[in-house]
Amino acid sequence: MANLTLSIPNELKKMMEGFPEINWSEVARDSIKKKIAQLNFMKTFRIDSEISPEDALNLGREISELLLKHYKSE
Repeated sequence: MANLTLSIPNELKKMMEGFPEINWSEVARDSIKKKIAQLNFMKTFRIDSEISPEDALNLGREISELLLKHYKSE
């Protein structure tokens, strides 16, 4: 297995130390895997997409507005 070194703010490190039972390396691995899956999906979506860049931006704005309304109502 390869090693990766991260730099994190001291405040974040102190917060992490409050949860010594957590395997932070596993949390980081899972987060990286999820991000790669998202990026691969977006890459595939972009390649197969027939919508224009302007349509994609409008769709993104609409989704953002809907999410904002949803979370404000909770």
